[in-house]
Amino acid sequence: MQTCIDPALKDKDEIAEADDILRSCVHCGFCTATCPTYQILGSELDSPRGRIYLIKELLEGNAATEKTRLHLDRCLTCRSCETTCPSGVRYGRLVDIGRNLMEEKAPRSFADKMLRKALLEVLPNPRRLNLAIKAGQLVKSFLPAQLKNKLPKPKPAQPFPNSQHQRRMLVLQGCIQPLTTPNTNAAAARVLDTLGISLVVAEKAGCCGAINQHLSDGDTAKQRMRNNIDAWWPYVEDGIEAIVMTASGCGLMVKEYGQELKDDPNYAGKAMHISNLARDLSEILREEDLSEFAANGKGVKVAYQSSCTLQHGQKLSGAVESILQQCGYTLTPVPDGHLCCGAAGTYTLLQPELSQQLLNNKLNALESGQPDIIATANIGCQMHLDSAANIPVNHWIELLDNSYQ
Repeated sequence: MQTCIDPALKDKDEIAEADDILRSCVHCGFCTATCPTYQILGSELDSPRGRIYLIKELLEGNAATEKTRLHLDRCLTCRSCETTCPSGVRYGRLVDIGRNLMEEKAPRSFADKMLRKALLEVLPNPRRLNLAIKAGQLVKSFLPAQLKNKLPKPKPAQPFPNSQHQRRMLVLQGCIQPLTTPNTNAAAARVLDTLGISLVVAEKAGCCGAINQHLSDGDTAKQRMRNNIDAWWPYVEDGIEAIVMTASGCGLMVKEYGQELKDDPNYAGKAMHISNLARDLSEILREEDLSEFAANGKGVKVAYQSSCTLQHGQKLSGAVESILQQCGYTLTPVPDGHLCCGAAGTYTLLQPELSQQLLNNKLNALESGQPDIIATANIGCQMHLDSAANIPVNHWIELLDNSYQ
């Protein structure tokens, strides 16, 4: 694709990066076949190719219109198009740059700004989020059905094992997962304990930065990255084997710390080292002997929802499925397994109609094989699916832990 970047923008590093990405696109249209919003809306501008043209126009100095904002906002950043693209276009990075430019060239309405500010103030902050959840539970009977269903169902927290092993790995607690599905990391710790691995929590580590990153609050996102690097670094120097990610969305973000902080003279090297240490839980377990769990899932049918951040972002399609099959579970077929469930971080709150339609489509696909349980690899997907599913929805590691117990 040929470009003619606006001279007023050429001095910005991310604009040069966007230009390189644009030039790699051959506008073949393969991406339209796997784009969830294009499948629903049928509009070229709600496809990756259409959005690429909109971003190209922005970079070439054309007006930033509400129409452009609408179509960029509707993008889930699921990266399904990246998996399909024969040219390797880094669409996820491009759309982040395009959204950042839109924020500069055409500020949002006051109401829209306040909504996004509220999300950024609450969601990455466990204390505030906990208060918001408790307040929501108190007035639950007065809430609209759609909002009521988004409130997380109370789940009991289970303990971490006390044993100390020579092999040690860090785990990111995150911001939302400890409050909504507190057993996920505990289950991971118990399964790894069985394999002779201790899972360690760095208390000062917090939100990975993904929520801020995808709401065009890049400065805060980078500061959250630095805070986590500082919290983890003493463990890194002490020889920690890996940084385990049980939420695939957080895992994708941490794996990109090196890219995001590459121009930071104080953190570039550390950030790249952290990204190299970051491993999804499935990457850890697929290298271990799981024979002790081989009979766990006998007679249990599982519909596995492969999160976009795992299969398209981290390119780990099939990793969890293989583990579950090794542990005796029967996987039911899931039509259109490459399509997003509609969670996509804050998308459920900012694009509720599209999000709900994608959720209905995904649940129909997951439940079509009459499974006993739905499993997934990301907290956002788990909460979104659990809000409307007819059967239990769990993080996949809980299946190993619960059956083993």
